[in-house]
Amino acid sequence: MAFFDEKLLLNGKTAEKIYAEIKDLPIIDYHCHLNEREIKEDKHFETIGELWLAADHYKWRAMRLCGVGEDYIAGEKSFKEKFLKYAEIMPKLIGNPLYYWTHMELAEIFDVHEPLNSESAERIWDKANQVLKTVGVQALLAKFKVEYIATTDDPFSTLENHGDINGVKVRPTFRPDACFAKKVSKKALVERLDYFVSRGCKIADHGFDDFDDTANLEWLIEKCYEKGILLQLHFGTFRNVNSKAFETIGRDAGFDIFRDHISTDKLAYLLDKMTKKLGGLPQIVVYPLNDAYLRPLATLSGAFENVRVGAAWWFNDTVCGIKRQLETVSEYAVLGTNLGMLTDSRSF
Repeated sequence: MAFFDEKLLLNGKTAEKIYAEIKDLPIIDYHCHLNEREIKEDKHFETIGELWLAADHYKWRAMRLCGVGEDYIAGEKSFKEKFLKYAEIMPKLIGNPLYYWTHMELAEIFDVHEPLNSESAERIWDKANQVLKTVGVQALLAKFKVEYIATTDDPFSTLENHGDINGVKVRPTFRPDACFAKKVSKKALVERLDYFVSRGCKIADHGFDDFDDTANLEWLIEKCYEKGILLQLHFGTFRNVNSKAFETIGRDAGFDIFRDHISTDKLAYLLDKMTKKLGGLPQIVVYPLNDAYLRPLATLSGAFENVRVGAAWWFNDTVCGIKRQLETVSEYAVLGTNLGMLTDSRSF
């Protein structure tokens, strides 16, 4: 068996049979943070360092955990220097999903079938960069049979780069968090939501800490119900806990953590209130960052129509995290209505 071939993680004949039957199906990526302009313009990355390390906070966080200096992470070092540092820490990441993702990408895209480490880094750098000279973003999407991408968009985005692009449906997702924080008028947001829907938007998304203040959430549930669009709720994040790092590097850079307590009771009260007000609910998918809340949320999904537990999210995008999510949904809810995995990707 080759290093990281397609039988990786397939434990037995049944797993191999299931994989063989589904591996050629198209990818429907209903939640990600990819840059739609880079898709439309068919961006070509100059180096694997840029491709992997320009904006991926999963990799940044791992590098910090291994003691790598910030200059090699979000700092001013070249992408080659950053890549070599990433290669240096790779042997320490066995068991981390980055170890799997990194080597799967090397094998699938760059035909590299050896471990990435400080000894192999230079030749892998050279080989990968040769491949990237002929492969752009659109070719990557075609290779993996991507059919649909839902990006994550500010309500005031022009959406000028969304559409059908080289066989891929690139559609916007209405994400009003920042507008809620700025107290943008609801009238303006309704106008923008209507515009999003006119451009093929089928999904709204809201990220928030907890259920202490639900006024904006009530408004969003009502509008999604009226417009017939699905609402994704991502919650339980304690953001930017390292204030010094936030001031110097910014948000979405690897300094967010779980909240250790959220009130699923308050979510139940909210859903009950909105059901009585509207006569029903929009399709709602809930994503708790702390997977300790999977069981109460799975039982809650059985108490209200159109509510289901979403895929393992963020820190739970691991072999064990995905298994926990699938087991919990199958035991406490219905596995057959599970939406399947998404990428939540910030890099190609």
